[in-house]
Amino acid sequence: MLKIAFFLLGISICVFAWIMLREPRTLWSGVSLLVVLLCSAVTMFFLLTKYADWLAEHDLLMNILVALLLLMVGCALVFPVIFIVTLFIEGIKLIRHEGLKPANLLTMLFSVLLYFYLAVWPVIGGLEKGRIGTKLYVLISLSAVYVLALMAVYLLSAALNLFHLKKRRGADYIIVLGAGVIGTRVTPLLAARIDKGIELLYDNPDAVLILSGGQGPGEDIAEGEAMARYAEQRGVGLEKIIVEGKSTSTEENLLFSRELMSRDRPRAIVVTTAYHVFRALLLAKQQGLKCVGFGAKTKWYFTLNALIREFVGYLSLAWKQHAVVAALIFVIAAFDV
Repeated sequence: MLKIAFFLLGISICVFAWIMLREPRTLWSGVSLLVVLLCSAVTMFFLLTKYADWLAEHDLLMNILVALLLLMVGCALVFPVIFIVTLFIEGIKLIRHEGLKPANLLTMLFSVLLYFYLAVWPVIGGLEKGRIGTKLYVLISLSAVYVLALMAVYLLSAALNLFHLKKRRGADYIIVLGAGVIGTRVTPLLAARIDKGIELLYDNPDAVLILSGGQGPGEDIAEGEAMARYAEQRGVGLEKIIVEGKSTSTEENLLFSRELMSRDRPRAIVVTTAYHVFRALLLAKQQGLKCVGFGAKTKWYFTLNALIREFVGYLSLAWKQHAVVAALIFVIAAFDV
């Protein structure tokens, strides 16, 4: 069994490496990493089983392994509590700093729903409610498990697409996505994106910045124009700047920026805030634009809320596939398959 476990671990690592090298802009990147971790755990189990007698003769090593196991189990048990409390506290911080708006309530709402599902829902499931109540409980439980698992894979895939061994990519274009301006002045969030783009420009000297964003309500000029002024103030020459000033969404940012590229097969980098990178890459993939994504940092309390919003945005992109899964869950709950 140990040889089989090692074989499966090797296969899973090769699949993960192939996906990351060929096309990491997919949920399969997160799934493949989870498979690697699972195979690693199984391999470790069989490895410890095979050498159990030898380990029993070495008390210190055995105690260390037991301590590590207890630590892992403890972390697994405590993590949901810490996660829920963190979401709730950061949700309060977001409301205090950004105001009481429906979009800013996502973090708190998710923490409350997660608490309800983990702490209250199992109690409800233990009550006798008849056949209809049982079916409803199964339907909601399966739906919650699926959404939470999908969210975990989405976040893991997003994290993998933020990891880069080098900034020098031989890029032809660096697309910086807009994020709203105040009058003619870029916001701190947008400034962080532009600064990241300029940083990458130094590592990719042959590239050109495409500063993308149209004019929205309450804005005196197009975001792309405001971004260009900011980049000039930061020392970027006009010959290194292309302004895209018509787009009103991330999808249009990428589409209109692609139209401004003179090369047939451009090597591109997309720069946006870290939480937004993966969804932007998915949209770029749909449009056939080959690119990698780099993320600018922002405040933690804002990031958590935005990640949930981005996940909802992903669901709207891939609703057809997930609607099929939702239908299967309904069938399972309805017919007790």
